[in-house]
Amino acid sequence: MVIPVHDVNPVRRTPWVTYALIAANVLVFLYMPYRGGTLADTCGMRAFLDQYAVVPRELIQHQLPRLVPTGDVGMGARGAGCVIGPPGYDKSPEFSVLTAMFLHGGLLHLLGNMLFLMIFGNNIEDRMGHVRFALFYAACGYAAAYGFALLDADSAEPLIGASGAVAGVLGAYLVLYPRARVWVLVPFLVFLPLRLPAWIVLGFWFVLQAVNSSGDAVEGAATVAYAAHVAGFLAGMLLAWPLRPGTPPPPEPRGLLFGRNARPRQTW
Repeated sequence: MVIPVHDVNPVRRTPWVTYALIAANVLVFLYMPYRGGTLADTCGMRAFLDQYAVVPRELIQHQLPRLVPTGDVGMGARGAGCVIGPPGYDKSPEFSVLTAMFLHGGLLHLLGNMLFLMIFGNNIEDRMGHVRFALFYAACGYAAAYGFALLDADSAEPLIGASGAVAGVLGAYLVLYPRARVWVLVPFLVFLPLRLPAWIVLGFWFVLQAVNSSGDAVEGAATVAYAAHVAGFLAGMLLAWPLRPGTPPPPEPRGLLFGRNARPRQTW
């Protein structure tokens, strides 16, 4: 997988919503229970996710559990385990889609999503405007969560991450700026810098998600919710399509550049 570093696509306004989303995701990650190796850490995380993550069965079938982990550790007939009891909160499955967008299963999960959001989100916000971009981001996140949940409506495993909403940003970028050059690092013995058209970088990313979607599960757990990425990406493409005719192309050189030539040149 190529690693995007920078796109040569200037913006006209400060992407305040993109910055706010990144800051919110980082702050929520710092607030989340510590993912250590102890039973207490596991029980605390399970209780946190049951309350704030989106669960397909709850979202599609509206079957809320009568007993959930409380976050405490207790002793039972089989030894130590997580204590369960009636939930001490009222959970809205629909609202949990929004809260789940700001939860991440680990540092790499968070950094990967925020890297893509930083590189590609600023141009989409610049094209849509602050308010419309915020609504667009949320809509793509909801489309991703519902798309994944519909494929596995009986699942009780939590789904977390901003990946679906960020995938929508990537889909919009592919529609609006397919010829924009993206500076990427390709792992080939060493990290080889290349400057490629966005349609190659994002098209390859989408194909990879679609191919892997047959092995869907929970983000941040055993595998990645690839179907959520696909649904979010397609939603972003559809929502951005009406803006395509009026979007000016970025001033980029033609051809594939690599090595020293891949470095963006200054213009005056």
